Amino acid sequence: MIPPIDLLDDIDSTNAEARRRAEAGDPASRWIVARRQTAGRGRRGRAWDSDTGNLFATLTLLTQKSPAEAAQVTFVAALAVADLLEAFAAPGSVSIKWPNDVLLAGDKAAGILVESGGHPAGGLWLAVGIGVNLAHAPDGTERPATCLKAHLRSDVAYPPSVEAAAGVLAEAFAAWQARWETLGFQPVLDVWTARTRGLDGPCVARLGHETVSGVAEGVAPDGALRLRTADGSLRLISAGDVFFGEAA
Repeated sequence: MIPPIDLLDDIDSTNAEARRRAEAGDPASRWIVARRQTAGRGRRGRAWDSDTGNLFATLTLLTQKSPAEAAQVTFVAALAVADLLEAFAAPGSVSIKWPNDVLLAGDKAAGILVESGGHPAGGLWLAVGIGVNLAHAPDGTERPATCLKAHLRSDVAYPPSVEAAAGVLAEAFAAWQARWETLGFQPVLDVWTARTRGLDGPCVARLGHETVSGVAEGVAPDGALRLRTADGSLRLISAGDVFFGEAA
């Protein structure tokens, strides 16, 4: 079942609105979509550029899963975003970068931010925040960014509207969520791995308190990055800024 979509003209942040609704006790699963955000956020508290014409969406969920298991939803979200972009982008241009950036021709086109907390009715609320550069890409980012408009298929003249993109995303997410709920995480992880680049080469992971370099050796069963360091030890990286194809 595809949750309803609430389309708003203007809001501070779709994730912030999802948090407000969840903490007020709203148990409903729904998409909160905005044409414009005034205080969008990315990972690690970074500002998320919010040009009109791009997609800003958050899915609210109530789950009885443990926090560790619920965190797998970020892989579900990445696959849904990849499906959205593949519906309009040039063939072969879409890929995923661990853990949840979606790329077009190697440049970042979308990001995902999952937040959670205890729900008044019990269980966890999840806010699956998704930003997709449909028509514009931000300047001055640490790594190059792009937008769908720059990578459309030859038979597609314009990127989808916010409404159309939200509909495609909601349908794709529901399909991957159903697979996750019925078959477990491994089938989701297998497809995610097949779409993800850089999992078998040099990389650098910035973890806030330290920087670790080595060679990526795929992912663990829970989706953590397996990083073999120069001294031969194996590090499991669950979150961080990871740059593939680079060595310290």
